[in-house]
Amino acid sequence: MTANENRILLITGAAGGIGRATVDVFTKNGWKVIGVDRQAKYEGFPDEGMYIQADISLPEQIESIYTQVSAFTDRLDAVVNNAAVQIAKPILETTAEEWDLVMASNLRSVFLGAKLAHPLLAKQAHCGGAAIVNVSSVHAVATSADIAAYAASKGGLLALTRAMAIEFAPDEVRVNAILPGAVDTPMLRAGLSRGHAGDGTILDRLENLARKTVNGRVGQPEEIARSIYFLADNQQSSFMTGQAIIVDGGATARLSTE
Repeated sequence: MTANENRILLITGAAGGIGRATVDVFTKNGWKVIGVDRQAKYEGFPDEGMYIQADISLPEQIESIYTQVSAFTDRLDAVVNNAAVQIAKPILETTAEEWDLVMASNLRSVFLGAKLAHPLLAKQAHCGGAAIVNVSSVHAVATSADIAAYAASKGGLLALTRAMAIEFAPDEVRVNAILPGAVDTPMLRAGLSRGHAGDGTILDRLENLARKTVNGRVGQPEEIARSIYFLADNQQSSFMTGQAIIVDGGATARLSTE
């Protein structure tokens, strides 16, 4: 039996690149996982967990998610808000509907989900507390052209993280954010068409991105997942709340004029 056996995680965006890696890391550490995603349950999702196919941009579906979660468990040890939508368009070409979709998926869903998750998280106040990890992005602190809605939503998520940390502290619920940089996921590859990584094949563009990091490479989903685990695990990050950790291979450490 591990120290984390019987702990329960809920993660949105469970079928994505970082989502799947996070499910694996928590499962290997003895946690039971509730996965939420718009995609259908993927092969390899842990049998002992629970998978909910839903669209978190819709408030009524968030309520349905937590109705199902409450029937499955009376508590949660951690919530990872990982799901996100990215629309790559110039500001002048972005429609109000596209802007609203990004905000509803990336920011409003965290606000609404937190209100429903809070009673389940607060149940753990007597045994070390619980945690929320919001997956933001380096675009919250340094961005580029044609991705304004995504950057704004991720910046808003940092402010929401701080506000949640303050309000949830009396119930022993820690709230932190992680800001991944360039990580080799389907979302990253889909966004390489923006031109910020040069021309050529997908591999050429990935190599161009890699050269912009201090480490000289693009990150892997499991590297982000392990950082998420650190923030969720009360044994490792018990004195951290309201903070943001950048995990980007050093990309934001280097001056763009260098």
